[in-house]
Amino acid sequence: MRASVPEWVEQGGSDALRDPLRSKGRSLVVDVDEVMVPGSAFPANIASALTGHFRAVTTAIAAALGPAARVADASGFDPSRARFDHDAVTFLLQVLGEGRPVYLCSETHPEPFVSAVAQHLGVFTAWAAAPDGRSPAQGEDLPPALLQGFDYIGSEAVALPGFASRVARTGRSAAAAPAPAGLRSWVKLLRVHQYAKNALVLVPLLTAHKFAFGSAATSLFALIAFSLCASAAYILNDILDIKADRAHPAKRNRPIASGAVPATQAAGAMALVLVAAFAIALCISVGFAGVLLGYFALTTSYSLWLKRIAIVDVVVLATLYTVRVIGGAVAISVPMSEWLLAFSLFIFMSLALVKRHIELASQPDGAVLAARGYRIEDKSMVAILAAASGFNAVVIFTLYISSDTVRALYSHPQLLWICCPILMYWIGRVMLFTQRGLIDDDPVMFALRDRASWVALGAIGVIMLAAI
Repeated sequence: MRASVPEWVEQGGSDALRDPLRSKGRSLVVDVDEVMVPGSAFPANIASALTGHFRAVTTAIAAALGPAARVADASGFDPSRARFDHDAVTFLLQVLGEGRPVYLCSETHPEPFVSAVAQHLGVFTAWAAAPDGRSPAQGEDLPPALLQGFDYIGSEAVALPGFASRVARTGRSAAAAPAPAGLRSWVKLLRVHQYAKNALVLVPLLTAHKFAFGSAATSLFALIAFSLCASAAYILNDILDIKADRAHPAKRNRPIASGAVPATQAAGAMALVLVAAFAIALCISVGFAGVLLGYFALTTSYSLWLKRIAIVDVVVLATLYTVRVIGGAVAISVPMSEWLLAFSLFIFMSLALVKRHIELASQPDGAVLAARGYRIEDKSMVAILAAASGFNAVVIFTLYISSDTVRALYSHPQLLWICCPILMYWIGRVMLFTQRGLIDDDPVMFALRDRASWVALGAIGVIMLAAI
């Protein structure tokens, strides 16, 4: 935690200027990185200026503000071309509206950069940086308002209530060591609630009518291996996205972003569950371990790179769901049905597009879905593609009913036609609920909580059993 306050402070303009002594609440100090979209504002001529790391401590801003605002040289940085975190800026506006002073600071960025960001956003009472590269003395005087304590959004201590960040609750003493993470935090970190998605591993067991105990036990172990591997992938994604998650209205409560679980402990847990996943996979078969390795490689590529490319991201998500089905077939040594492969790709492509539509609908007009490559005007096209993919899955199912494959597996294949209107109803319902804003985030998790979805799935199961 930082423990001193720099004396070099600049006014953010007379409109934003407030007296900390007259504020109704604690002052708020914000690190410049918390309002920037990572990697969006570092041109080459500034990158060299950022290599030096000031050991200066800047967790508060001096109250003695100069009478005139000074426009800094931005050294080639154009804030109008940079991307700023909308949720973070909205939160700062709310704090400012409460009568609390809001200060921008940095110990790693030069003064022109911090000044340009502050003046462009216009939400800061004042800002501070080291204009001449010096570090403030450890014992510099603190103004009375900050001696009473302040909130800090940056990279130290514990979560600040109401915002995805970390906060030092005082400007003078070191933060206490965080309490050990509880069981609930670890369960949340591993995304145990997402394990239901891995039930797709059981689909080949059902479609191939392999109901023997040995096959069922193998499929169950395959499900456990995929769940553990998925947990490792989720942890890696949370570590990589920690800054973006802290500024997201929902993801800021994730264990790593909120500080409930330290990143170092999370990395250790990731290694542990990954080793356990592949140990189980190798006990099943080398082929299954290969499928699991491919799954982890693809999901890691998604976290590092592919999720930032529009349309490619949803294709990869659909593929990741389908790989679970392939893994289930390899685990019990049954041929992977081409019909099942095609159906899985289209239905999960539809659900992935629904998820992107929901995220776009939650963005303000004119905003870009951060790090995804989508714009608000893409929303209607994404909805069209989602509906098209979903109903193409129904078409594939109808072709499957008419194939020679189904006649070899079912005594009464004509009963399977009843599944088609049920599928059409469910897909149409998901599209309608998405358009109405009734699905909050993940359509797969919505389906697992939705009674009508369970009724539809149960009806399809009963029909398929009756057709055998």
